[in-house]
Amino acid sequence: MSSSVQAAFERGLIELPIEAIEASRVPPPSMRQSAKYKRIAQSISEVGVIEPLVVAKPRPGELRYLLLDGNLRFAILQEQGRNVVRCLLANDDEGFTYNKRINRLATIQEHYMIVRALKRGVSEEKLARALNVDVRAIKRRRILLDGICPEVVDLLKDRNLSTATIEVLRKMKPMRQIEAVELMMALGNFSCAYAKALLAATRQSDLMHPDKPKRVGKMTPEQMARLEREMETLNQDFRALEASYGDDVLQLVISAGYVGRLISNASVQQYLTKRHPELLEELRGIVAASSLDQATGSPAKVGEDERSPEEWLSEPERPEINGYRISPQGREDGAHWA
Repeated sequence: MSSSVQAAFERGLIELPIEAIEASRVPPPSMRQSAKYKRIAQSISEVGVIEPLVVAKPRPGELRYLLLDGNLRFAILQEQGRNVVRCLLANDDEGFTYNKRINRLATIQEHYMIVRALKRGVSEEKLARALNVDVRAIKRRRILLDGICPEVVDLLKDRNLSTATIEVLRKMKPMRQIEAVELMMALGNFSCAYAKALLAATRQSDLMHPDKPKRVGKMTPEQMARLEREMETLNQDFRALEASYGDDVLQLVISAGYVGRLISNASVQQYLTKRHPELLEELRGIVAASSLDQATGSPAKVGEDERSPEEWLSEPERPEINGYRISPQGREDGAHWA
């Protein structure tokens, strides 16, 4: 058996007439009106197609190349009246790999990308046009990490979160920033609403500007003081549970397994049915609850809703759009439109 690995692509790019390419999917009208589609179109207009389309060789009896990756880019090029497009020629006509293996830029990675582009002479206006966002969004991302301690940057470097969340963390001192991010990671909740709740529960001395009173939405000072006390108690309880959770779950699983085998014994079951039916029901409930927990996995994490701190206290907060999540080369065709 040969040990050589066959190349999946031809070594060089080829230029094809756009009529010689057959798209594997045609974007519906709703997709053409989406913000993502317009963002890709604007990126292509400003910087061109950085990542070439991937096509497969025509099958026997056919004249057109099959498009494997880049359906959105192809549709945009057609709309813009392009006649020739550069392509990467694949030896296999499968498109699963391209659609499945897409890496999304994390929020902090976006910041580094913008800072690097600005250092290399790209203007904020050109970046805004290429990414189809407002110039103010570029400026916000340029200063995103100002006031954020290095430990928090390291914790959040591969997370997708709203820039507004980081701006809320900036109002806290470094030690409190670390505490807040650790709580977010433990709960799996990086929403701006939860960050504001943590800010409202932060002591005045832990704020970056302790001389300025806290202002979080429509919350009154009394509500923030109550939330601060309750959050402090909740954090202490959470830390205590976190320390013993693994051992408790292990003991529960072992005990439930033992009880399950015990009550499955016909003699034991008959005895409990006659003498202690209420105890038998309780034991069955414990076994059933343990089995259900294992079957469904971990329960929903606390704090994943997007409610604002007020009710956390009352009205739901409008979901925040995290601007753009891509690099200027337009590699955001998405899992099923790539």
